[in-house]
Amino acid sequence: MKPDSYVVHIVDDEEPVRKSLAFLLTMSGFTVRVHESATGFLAIAPTLANACLITDLRMPDMSAVELLERLGAVGALPPTIVITGHGDVPMAVSAMKAGAVDFIEKPFEDQTLIDAITRAASRLEDMVEISADEGLLRARLDSLSDRERQVLSAVVSGLPNKTIAYDLDISPRTVEVHRANIMSKMQAKSLAELVRMGIALKVANTHR
Repeated sequence: MKPDSYVVHIVDDEEPVRKSLAFLLTMSGFTVRVHESATGFLAIAPTLANACLITDLRMPDMSAVELLERLGAVGALPPTIVITGHGDVPMAVSAMKAGAVDFIEKPFEDQTLIDAITRAASRLEDMVEISADEGLLRARLDSLSDRERQVLSAVVSGLPNKTIAYDLDISPRTVEVHRANIMSKMQAKSLAELVRMGIALKVANTHR
């Protein structure tokens, strides 16, 4: 979809962040609306059409996970990108399970966010999930070693590297190596894409 055919809503409790993101996206041709709280956005969400959402993961009134769950409950969940800080990946995975289509770790390049918005907006006209080509994903999954499958299921379950290492009795560095190999074999361009694949293939909670 063309950037001027939908509205990008930004939810962040920090005004400098809202202004910075709004300036970037407006200069890139997007129509933007900003919201200082998740509660405020939740109140108007059911009235929106052709909307995408960018939300911070941690906010004072409610987390992005809770926001997405509430939006889903009222049938007003737009394609959503969650912005997360380093170390919040497990919580970001929870957000994806609640309906987010992508998450981006800070700090990020401007183009990374723009590309994520473009992918999210494509859901407005084509809601085909990544699981649509499940046969191809299954073939990639079958190429993983038993240990790599264990690591993948743990990642999709939202466990941090240190916990995965402890559970599997390996070092955190070994977990990182396995994750890199998994990304390559699954042809995932980002951790968020890998998580989407894992969710589609229902690989979580099988690592123990």
